[in-house]
Amino acid sequence: MTDNKIPTEFAPAERTSTEVVKAQSIIVENEPLINMITNAVTDIVLVLNEHRQIIYSNQLLFNLLGIPEVDNVFGLRPGEVLDCIHAKKTKGGCGTTEFCSTCGAVKAILKSQAGIKDVQECRVLQATSGEALDLRVIATPLEVEGERFTVFSVSDISHEKRRHVLERTFFHDVLNTAGGLQGLAELLIEADEDEMAELSGSVYRVSERLVQEIKTQRMLNAAESDELQVGVDTIQSMDLLNAVREIYEAHDICEDRHMQIDSEAVAVEFESDETLISRVIGNMVKNALEASREGDTVTMGCQRKDNRIEFWVNNPTFMPREVQLQVFQRSFSTKGGGRGLGTYSMKLLTDRYLKGEVSFTSLETQGTTFRATYPLSLT
Repeated sequence: MTDNKIPTEFAPAERTSTEVVKAQSIIVENEPLINMITNAVTDIVLVLNEHRQIIYSNQLLFNLLGIPEVDNVFGLRPGEVLDCIHAKKTKGGCGTTEFCSTCGAVKAILKSQAGIKDVQECRVLQATSGEALDLRVIATPLEVEGERFTVFSVSDISHEKRRHVLERTFFHDVLNTAGGLQGLAELLIEADEDEMAELSGSVYRVSERLVQEIKTQRMLNAAESDELQVGVDTIQSMDLLNAVREIYEAHDICEDRHMQIDSEAVAVEFESDETLISRVIGNMVKNALEASREGDTVTMGCQRKDNRIEFWVNNPTFMPREVQLQVFQRSFSTKGGGRGLGTYSMKLLTDRYLKGEVSFTSLETQGTTFRATYPLSLT
């Protein structure tokens, strides 16, 4: 009936046989209120068995997937149906990787199996499309004919989360920068001739940062909507690193911190979109500076690997494992309170538009290093 030998790093891996799944499906479908209620709501509603397998779904799931046959879904787990990038990483499937220990959906289901209704938020990065989904899930215990199940409802809150991030991140950053610009302008009005040159330079840098923050949000919206236009430029790797360093050495977040380019960084000429790659490297540097302590040094570098170029940024701080498991998810932030889209945008731009890969390592002895690898020619 079940396989107890499949390894797991979180939830149990064993599954119920196809025959049992079919029998359980009949039991649930024969409850007239279930069909009536679940098809009257606007959310996807599933019924899961004790092994987290789908034995029933309302019509909305099939509409979403564009499939008419229940046999394509029954027996699978929610992450497998939603094409989560972690669902196929292990033989055990959805719920059995270390990443699943941070998944709100799996945690809610396990809680319902203990007899407790639970509501969680869940972030899913889809393997095939690369789309990032923000979901709200509700898991409720259900007993039918002496068997225990979970009613699992899923609502897409991606637009709600995007609006929240826009309000908390974009407006927060723009207002802070605009406030700083206003303060400098007030000083400029009262400045004497000796102070004018220094203050004028500061006004220019802050206004440039304000424009860049607006452009960054516009670029991210275009990237998520598949409307981003990609160009091809001839890029010198060391020129790019020096330009990014110059920008962030003048940024507030670099105060009491240091930046350097590794002495072994290699000059490489390659063809790609310079604006997009500069944004990825800039986000790597910004995140590294924000994670660093006073007096720390952030190091940048690049090297050629066969027909690819790899950029990397290191900071000396260690990233807790729970944070590591959620990096690159859209609405996750190490800053808290809905702040930050840096690592998500790195992956979005690199994977979808620049034909590259981003990764990271974090060790207590070596700190945290983010890497971005690109082909020498984008065409």
